[in-house]
Amino acid sequence: MNTVSTQKNNSLIPIIIIAGLFFIFGFVTWINGALIPFMKTINELTATQSYFVASASYISFVAMALPASYIINKIGYRKGMSLGLIVMALGALVFIPAAEARTYWVFLSGIFIQGMGMTLLQTASNPYITILGPMESAAKRIAIMGIANKVAGALGSVIFGAILLSGIDQIKEKLSTVDAAAKAELLDNMADSVVTPYIIMAVVLFVLGILIRKAPLPHVEAEPISETKEGETAKTSIFQFPHLWLGVLTLFVYVGAEVVAGDTIIAYGISLGIPAEEAKFFTMFTLLAMVATYALGVFLIPKYMSQAFALKASAVLGIVFTFCIVFTSGFTSILFVAALGIANALVWPAVWPLTLKGLGKFTKTASALLIMAISGGAIIPPLYGKFVDSTKLSLISEGLSEAAAMAQASTSGYWILLPCYAIILYYAIAGHKLGLRK
Repeated sequence: MNTVSTQKNNSLIPIIIIAGLFFIFGFVTWINGALIPFMKTINELTATQSYFVASASYISFVAMALPASYIINKIGYRKGMSLGLIVMALGALVFIPAAEARTYWVFLSGIFIQGMGMTLLQTASNPYITILGPMESAAKRIAIMGIANKVAGALGSVIFGAILLSGIDQIKEKLSTVDAAAKAELLDNMADSVVTPYIIMAVVLFVLGILIRKAPLPHVEAEPISETKEGETAKTSIFQFPHLWLGVLTLFVYVGAEVVAGDTIIAYGISLGIPAEEAKFFTMFTLLAMVATYALGVFLIPKYMSQAFALKASAVLGIVFTFCIVFTSGFTSILFVAALGIANALVWPAVWPLTLKGLGKFTKTASALLIMAISGGAIIPPLYGKFVDSTKLSLISEGLSEAAAMAQASTSGYWILLPCYAIILYYAIAGHKLGLRK
């Protein structure tokens, strides 16, 4: 009993520290929900173009995951986390010249640099918290991280929604009536509203980057692969773990689905005619649904529910809610988008331990691959936007008004989630077992 108590006490401080890091990148990640309609207005973008805000953030995980794994192997978890925070701060500073020039690609560059920093944080913190304790309770620890992440995301979406979307409806009305010079002035003033919050963000991230170097984080390593059974051959390559590659695919489609649920809901509400002053709270609804489900997961896993069962239930709920979004209308449909937070919450905590199971010395490389899978958030949201744009044009050609066509197209776009949840369901039922048994 003393040994168990000692282990819990030794893990408590690292868990709190890592939860703090999850809070930070949750805050930075989920402000995209407010940035998307903001960027669409100030840079006069199509729906497809506006969702490149999400792409710029998440594509960095492809570019940086393997380099991040190499860096962390060289300098260690603590210094890797510190470097990640500092890189995120540099990305925040890029928003200053971006706002001055009101140039979309400069904004995207700042978001991409912040994503690079988050990749370093994620590559260090996710495997760290997974192997900090017993693998069978890893989903519980990751669920705790998820609570920190999504609470921060809810705060970030509300705070930045209030800053960036305040008065946006009135500005849109004015833009259609003023001349080119007045229009440019209105958009320049609107763009300048990002400067102060991003300066504050940069300062906070720099300070935390320095402080984390002093953090009491113990060294941890994954358990070695157990001796093979008679008749089996030892694993010598990362390509000999089919459950890993299916896990990467599962995480790819999951992150895409999660980002669609969180980052499109504000724009979706606006497309349905809901004022931006009200719609700015919608991302918070999705994230709070996730927080509540995370808390349930902490209580249920692994004592009452296995990680695999949690994944099955999540996938089934995702499929059900997708049908509900498409076949309902108005605020009811928005509530079902928010309810996707319930379906999404336990996917990440379940996929990580199921995928890393039995990988031993390959754990760090596998973790980098899983981090690269976060790029699903870069690919699937713009596909949603492309679907919305093409459907809207088709409906307008059939005689619908632009507003009605946009509302109907935005609703239909959520069909893209159905294959995502089908893949998650397959992994929950069979995919996570492939290669781990005869």
